[in-house]
Amino acid sequence: MDAIPRYGMLVVKVLLALAFVAAGLAKLTGVEMMVDTFERVGVGQWFRYVTALIEIGGAALLFVPGRQLVGAGLLLCTMIGAVFAHLAVLGPPVFPAAVLGILAAVVVYYHRDQAQSYL
Repeated sequence: MDAIPRYGMLVVKVLLALAFVAAGLAKLTGVEMMVDTFERVGVGQWFRYVTALIEIGGAALLFVPGRQLVGAGLLLCTMIGAVFAHLAVLGPPVFPAAVLGILAAVVVYYHRDQAQSYL
């Protein structure tokens, strides 16, 4: 494996981890914007906690050998849900969720060989 893609992927994983840990902690600590967002979506505050745990857990899994695909997959699914929530209920801006989703998809693709171990 070439050094450039490996180090480039490390940069992507670090950026994703920082973004998702920050977002997850904001949800867990009850930052007003997060509470309001989940209130507007209408799924209940319990889902804010579930989402936070998925975000923090997914970010951690990005650095666990053999589990990066699972972590990135969880983050990708979370961002797909966030994009749909923005399009259906919240409105703009959808761009941040879309960019994080694309970055998570890149990590999923990079670690696609790990899927063999789950079959």
